[in-house]
Amino acid sequence: MLQVAPPSRDTIKEYQETSDALDAMCGRVMGRFAEPDWQPLTYVKRAYGQPSLAGLYRLAKVALVTPLRDGMNLVAHEYVGSQNPEDHGVLVLSRFAGAAEIFDGAIEVNPFDTDETAEALRIALDMPLDERIARWTSLMEAAREHNVDARAARYLERLAPATTAGSGTRDILYLASVA
Repeated sequence: MLQVAPPSRDTIKEYQETSDALDAMCGRVMGRFAEPDWQPLTYVKRAYGQPSLAGLYRLAKVALVTPLRDGMNLVAHEYVGSQNPEDHGVLVLSRFAGAAEIFDGAIEVNPFDTDETAEALRIALDMPLDERIARWTSLMEAAREHNVDARAARYLERLAPATTAGSGTRDILYLASVA
Protein backbone atom coordinates (compact mmCIF):
# COMPACT_ATOMS: atom_id res chain seq x y z
CA MET A 1 0.00 0.00 0.00
CA LEU A 2 1.19 3.48 -0.84
CA GLN A 3 -0.16 6.34 1.28
CA VAL A 4 0.62 9.76 -0.13
CA ALA A 5 -0.27 12.35 2.50
CA PRO A 6 0.95 15.79 1.46
CA PRO A 7 0.84 18.30 4.29
CA SER A 8 -2.00 20.74 3.88
CA ARG A 9 -3.45 23.43 6.07
CA ASP A 10 -0.77 22.81 8.69
CA THR A 11 -1.81 25.89 10.63
CA ILE A 12 -5.26 24.45 11.40
CA LYS A 13 -5.25 22.51 14.68
CA GLU A 14 -7.59 19.73 13.47
CA TYR A 15 -5.46 19.07 10.39
CA GLN A 16 -2.31 18.87 12.54
CA GLU A 17 -4.04 16.44 14.91
CA THR A 18 -5.12 14.26 11.98
CA SER A 19 -1.59 14.32 10.57
CA ASP A 20 -0.12 13.34 13.95
CA ALA A 21 -2.65 10.50 14.32
CA LEU A 22 -1.83 9.21 10.82
CA ASP A 23 1.91 9.34 11.59
CA ALA A 24 1.35 7.30 14.76
CA MET A 25 -0.91 4.75 13.04
CA CYS A 26 1.58 4.20 10.22
CA GLY A 27 4.34 3.73 12.79
CA ARG A 28 2.29 1.12 14.66
CA VAL A 29 1.47 -0.80 11.46
CA MET A 30 5.10 -0.76 10.34
CA GLY A 31 6.33 -1.79 13.79
CA ARG A 32 3.94 -4.72 13.94
CA PHE A 33 4.04 -6.08 10.38
CA ALA A 34 7.21 -4.91 8.60
CA GLU A 35 10.02 -7.34 7.90
CA PRO A 36 13.61 -6.48 6.92
CA ASP A 37 12.77 -7.29 3.28
CA TRP A 38 9.10 -6.24 3.16
CA GLN A 39 6.91 -3.34 4.28
CA PRO A 40 3.12 -3.42 4.37
CA LEU A 41 2.95 0.23 3.36
CA THR A 42 4.95 3.10 2.05
CA TYR A 43 3.99 6.35 3.76
CA VAL A 44 5.07 9.50 1.96
CA LYS A 45 4.39 12.83 3.60
CA ARG A 46 5.16 15.28 0.82
CA ALA A 47 3.53 16.72 -2.26
CA TYR A 48 4.13 15.38 -5.77
CA GLY A 49 3.76 17.14 -9.11
CA GLN A 50 0.95 16.19 -11.48
CA PRO A 51 3.09 14.02 -13.78
CA SER A 52 4.35 11.95 -10.83
CA LEU A 53 0.85 11.63 -9.36
CA ALA A 54 -0.57 10.53 -12.71
CA GLY A 55 2.12 7.85 -12.91
CA LEU A 56 1.29 6.62 -9.40
CA TYR A 57 -2.44 6.60 -10.20
CA ARG A 58 -1.77 4.61 -13.37
CA LEU A 59 0.21 1.98 -11.44
CA ALA A 60 -2.40 1.61 -8.69
CA LYS A 61 -4.64 -1.44 -8.88
CA VAL A 62 -7.03 0.26 -6.45
CA ALA A 63 -7.51 3.86 -5.40
CA LEU A 64 -9.07 4.29 -1.96
CA VAL A 65 -10.52 7.81 -1.78
CA THR A 66 -12.32 8.18 1.53
CA PRO A 67 -12.95 11.77 2.58
CA LEU A 68 -15.43 12.20 5.39
CA ARG A 69 -16.98 15.12 3.49
CA ASP A 70 -15.76 16.72 0.34
CA GLY A 71 -16.56 18.67 -2.77
CA MET A 72 -15.95 17.33 -6.26
CA ASN A 73 -12.84 15.38 -5.20
CA LEU A 74 -10.35 15.78 -8.00
CA VAL A 75 -8.24 12.81 -6.85
CA ALA A 76 -11.03 10.46 -7.94
CA HIS A 77 -11.26 12.20 -11.32
CA GLU A 78 -7.47 12.16 -11.79
CA TYR A 79 -7.29 8.46 -10.90
CA VAL A 80 -9.97 7.59 -13.48
CA GLY A 81 -8.31 9.68 -16.18
CA SER A 82 -4.86 8.19 -15.53
CA GLN A 83 -5.78 4.53 -15.95
CA ASN A 84 -4.06 2.17 -18.36
CA PRO A 85 -6.51 1.45 -21.20
CA GLU A 86 -5.64 -2.27 -21.12
CA ASP A 87 -5.55 -2.83 -17.35
CA HIS A 88 -7.90 -0.53 -15.43
CA GLY A 89 -7.72 -0.07 -11.69
CA VAL A 90 -10.74 0.09 -9.38
CA LEU A 91 -11.98 3.19 -7.58
CA VAL A 92 -13.20 2.70 -4.01
CA LEU A 93 -14.91 5.93 -3.06
CA SER A 94 -16.45 7.40 0.07
CA ARG A 95 -20.16 7.97 -0.26
CA PHE A 96 -19.45 11.36 1.36
CA ALA A 97 -17.23 12.52 -1.52
CA GLY A 98 -18.86 14.87 -3.99
CA ALA A 99 -17.64 12.61 -6.80
CA ALA A 100 -19.87 9.81 -5.46
CA GLU A 101 -22.85 11.64 -6.99
CA ILE A 102 -21.54 11.06 -10.52
CA PHE A 103 -19.26 8.01 -10.24
CA ASP A 104 -21.67 5.07 -10.28
CA GLY A 105 -18.86 2.77 -11.42
CA ALA A 106 -16.96 3.18 -8.15
CA ILE A 107 -17.31 0.83 -5.23
CA GLU A 108 -18.95 3.10 -2.69
CA VAL A 109 -18.14 2.81 1.03
CA ASN A 110 -18.86 4.46 4.33
CA PRO A 111 -15.34 5.36 5.52
CA PHE A 112 -16.49 5.13 9.15
CA ASP A 113 -17.22 1.40 8.59
CA THR A 114 -13.84 -0.33 8.56
CA ASP A 115 -15.31 -3.77 7.82
CA GLU A 116 -17.19 -2.44 4.78
CA THR A 117 -14.08 -0.63 3.56
CA ALA A 118 -11.90 -3.72 4.01
CA GLU A 119 -14.43 -5.84 2.11
CA ALA A 120 -14.55 -3.26 -0.70
CA LEU A 121 -10.76 -3.42 -0.98
CA ARG A 122 -10.91 -7.23 -1.16
CA ILE A 123 -13.55 -7.07 -3.88
CA ALA A 124 -11.56 -4.47 -5.81
CA LEU A 125 -8.33 -6.46 -5.64
CA ASP A 126 -10.09 -9.68 -6.77
CA MET A 127 -12.20 -8.04 -9.50
CA PRO A 128 -11.90 -9.63 -12.96
CA LEU A 129 -10.73 -7.52 -15.88
CA ASP A 130 -14.10 -7.46 -17.68
CA GLU A 131 -15.80 -5.93 -14.64
CA ARG A 132 -12.95 -3.45 -14.15
CA ILE A 133 -13.32 -2.37 -17.80
CA ALA A 134 -17.11 -1.95 -17.45
CA ARG A 135 -16.72 0.10 -14.26
CA TRP A 136 -13.93 2.24 -15.71
CA THR A 137 -15.97 2.91 -18.86
CA SER A 138 -18.83 4.21 -16.72
CA LEU A 139 -16.44 6.30 -14.62
CA MET A 140 -14.73 7.80 -17.66
CA GLU A 141 -18.06 8.69 -19.29
CA ALA A 142 -19.09 10.49 -16.08
CA ALA A 143 -15.73 12.28 -15.86
CA ARG A 144 -16.07 13.48 -19.46
CA GLU A 145 -19.68 14.58 -18.93
CA HIS A 146 -18.91 16.40 -15.68
CA ASN A 147 -15.68 18.11 -16.72
CA VAL A 148 -14.75 21.65 -15.67
CA ASP A 149 -16.06 23.22 -18.89
CA ALA A 150 -19.45 21.54 -18.50
CA ARG A 151 -19.62 22.56 -14.83
CA ALA A 152 -18.79 26.17 -15.69
CA ALA A 153 -21.43 26.26 -18.44
CA ARG A 154 -24.11 24.82 -16.10
CA TYR A 155 -23.14 27.29 -13.40
CA LEU A 156 -23.32 30.27 -15.74
CA GLU A 157 -26.61 29.01 -17.19
CA ARG A 158 -28.14 28.96 -13.71
CA LEU A 159 -26.83 32.44 -12.94
CA ALA A 160 -28.04 34.11 -16.11
CA PRO A 161 -31.59 35.53 -15.99
CA ALA A 162 -33.96 34.58 -18.80
CA THR A 163 -34.23 37.36 -21.36
CA THR A 164 -37.66 36.33 -22.57
CA ALA A 165 -40.15 34.51 -20.41
CA GLY A 166 -40.34 30.91 -21.50
CA SER A 167 -37.93 31.31 -24.43
CA GLY A 168 -35.13 29.37 -22.77
CA THR A 169 -32.57 31.83 -24.12
CA ARG A 170 -30.20 33.54 -21.74
CA ASP A 171 -27.98 36.58 -21.82
CA ILE A 172 -24.71 35.90 -20.04
CA LEU A 173 -22.72 38.71 -18.57
CA TYR A 174 -19.02 37.93 -18.39
CA LEU A 175 -17.03 39.98 -15.91
CA ALA A 176 -13.33 40.52 -16.34
CA SER A 177 -10.94 42.35 -14.11
CA VAL A 178 -8.80 45.01 -15.70
CA ALA A 179 -5.25 45.19 -14.45
